[in-house]
Amino acid sequence: MKITVRITWRRVLGALAMLVLAGLALAWSGIVNIAASTGHWAITDWFLHWSMRNTVRTYAALTVQAPAADPTGLVSAAGHYAATCATCHGAPGERPSPVMQSATPDAPDLAQTAVTWSDKELFWIIRNGIKFTPMPAWPALAREDEVRRMVAFVRRLPTITPEAYRALAYGPGGAPARNPQTFDDALADCERCHADGGRDQPEIPVLGGQKPAYLLDALRGFATGRRSSGVMSAAAARVDAAMMRALAEHYANLPGLTEDRDMPQATNSAQEHALVERAIVNGLPEHDVPACAKCHAPGKRPDYPVLAGQKASYLAARLWLWRGDPAIVEARQPNDSMAMIARRIPKQLLEPLARRYAAQ
Repeated sequence: MKITVRITWRRVLGALAMLVLAGLALAWSGIVNIAASTGHWAITDWFLHWSMRNTVRTYAALTVQAPAADPTGLVSAAGHYAATCATCHGAPGERPSPVMQSATPDAPDLAQTAVTWSDKELFWIIRNGIKFTPMPAWPALAREDEVRRMVAFVRRLPTITPEAYRALAYGPGGAPARNPQTFDDALADCERCHADGGRDQPEIPVLGGQKPAYLLDALRGFATGRRSSGVMSAAAARVDAAMMRALAEHYANLPGLTEDRDMPQATNSAQEHALVERAIVNGLPEHDVPACAKCHAPGKRPDYPVLAGQKASYLAARLWLWRGDPAIVEARQPNDSMAMIARRIPKQLLEPLARRYAAQ
């Protein structure tokens, strides 16, 4: 006798409802062991990694624009890696923490696995993190410039020697103090990147001679997230309020920047020089750009930075970063003062303006 079962939408939906209820009952019972010590079944581990790689490949191809790596700022990337990433992933000459290796899944050895990813894929992973793993997203998603530098550093991990790694990551101050207990510890942590005016790195500013109130406000801003930087937010979070004030005073008393030095012409033409001078002294009313000197001239607010003598590469990079992606509509761009001003400055003036302030 042949029995025919007729499949209807009602029966399909009923079967799906029963599966959902069975899954909820299983989760409610608590018998599923979620202990990291048990690890994953081999098929579960394969499926999760297979799904993750497919997701990274797709999103990297659709959302990440070239170039995804910037090799010009390896010092700050290496310092951040040493302080926050090496605990899980290890580093040349340094083993990862056994505690973090007990996670499920454990963090990969990037010296071995970095070669299996493209630059775009590394960019997407570093910026966005991976769900259901200890890998976090970049603390400041808007700072894609920092992510590009980290991609370039991770790309070098398979070939860099322990000596070269320590020179990049630790600099003249020695190993980074992950939890500085003394001023000397905190200063050594800062000097990894900021020694000698930023260790010849274009993205690291000169701090010597800067206003102490500005430096203190910057540290507080990075620690609370008011200022955007994945690298500096991690560094500022390692020091307390008293240490911040001591560091600000220390760098302010060093030789470096000055508010009253004469600035010779540092632009490409007399016409360009005149336009830059007008932007500094009087502003550009036709573009709704106020005068730079209104805020940054000597004697202005103590929490506004000194620009004279700062690196041209740093100043220009900051202006370009404030301008943001031109494809994003104005209403969705940051509305803080400098971001709005930077978007109004004619883009052909950004580099000359930076060179003008940096001129010695």
